[in-house]
Amino acid sequence: MKKLMMTASCCSLMVVALMLTSWMADDTMTKENGMTVINTTSLGKDVQGYLGATPLKIYIQKNKVVKIEALKNQETPKYFIKVKKNLLNKWNGMKVKDAKKQKVDVVTGATYSSEAVIKNVQLGLDYYSKH
Repeated sequence: MKKLMMTASCCSLMVVALMLTSWMADDTMTKENGMTVINTTSLGKDVQGYLGATPLKIYIQKNKVVKIEALKNQETPKYFIKVKKNLLNKWNGMKVKDAKKQKVDVVTGATYSSEAVIKNVQLGLDYYSKH
């Protein structure tokens, strides 16, 4: 009986340790220079551009979008640069509730990448609103 209780206690401690480790490793929402930063890497892992995922960092301060940065991705650079130049700034300065409603057109010639970025922005802003 003593051995069984000891085993149960050890298992309980391991479960708690694993839960804490996974919680601490979640970098979906962090703080950076007084801003909340939403990283869509895990939120948008199933959102595909032309060649794969298009993760972003969304910087929010005082409930307004400050900027959006593209993270490393596999999109074709000559097309994705159009997305970065013409799309990522469309939400800058907007209150989160307004940015969530913002209808943004895709960039011609980079449709799949644009759609993936727009979906990632929506996912990130929804996550921010819920947390």
